[in-house]
Amino acid sequence: MAPTHLTTAAALPASRRPPADRWFRVHRCRAPRAARRLLCFPHAGGTAHLFHGWPAHLPDDVELLAVRYPGRQDRLAERCVEDMAELADAVTEALTDSRTPYTDLPLALFGHSMGSAVAYEVALRLQARGLPPAHLLVSGRAAPHRALPPGVQDGDDDALLAVVRGLGDYQTEVYDIPELRELLLPALRADYRLIETYRPGRPLPLRTPVTAYTGRDDTSCPVRSVGAWAELTEPGRFALRSFPGDHFYLVPREAELVADIATRIR
Repeated sequence: MAPTHLTTAAALPASRRPPADRWFRVHRCRAPRAARRLLCFPHAGGTAHLFHGWPAHLPDDVELLAVRYPGRQDRLAERCVEDMAELADAVTEALTDSRTPYTDLPLALFGHSMGSAVAYEVALRLQARGLPPAHLLVSGRAAPHRALPPGVQDGDDDALLAVVRGLGDYQTEVYDIPELRELLLPALRADYRLIETYRPGRPLPLRTPVTAYTGRDDTSCPVRSVGAWAELTEPGRFALRSFPGDHFYLVPREAELVADIATRIR
């Protein structure tokens, strides 16, 4: 028998897959009964795996996807993106690609930390195309016009890791293993360069409701600066909720957070 040649998107290297297959991990597959879609954006140095447990806490009619940033996991061989506009443009193009459009259902965007800023920029681009998201949910991040850059000198890995460890102890132990540190640092550096250079002076408002979440012990983004997200949506369309915990409160408080999100994207 002649050998069978795999031609599915999953069989191709990540760099040769269609945009949607490269950019999004589907944690809950498309289903006929899906009524809404939730797209999640990880933090700096983070991956789509952060959201793998979320489907257990969501209604059955919510389809869950997470963004796969280049330069990590199955996109490890790809160039990391260090510019916000480039990253937001690429995600938006993948969302609206005619071959696998993800805008056929009401779409909510959730981002944590750096992911909040990326989600906001994608929301702006969708709005400009006449496809505003149903809801923007931001977590662990000051509003773009109130956020202060981390202030880490480029190339100072020890200072960068000190900043990361200061946020909380979520998976920071991987940087203590030399082989993993060497593997993971390029993506982390690129993400911090992206957020260091992202300084919109006058961010544009959205026609989308915005909900902001924060950990009560998160010193990286004071509640007042998180509350400034209210200035980027219409009056009466903003909500703020805090949970016990540090910058990575969303890991131990996953069930509570996702349950709250579910009520807001109905």
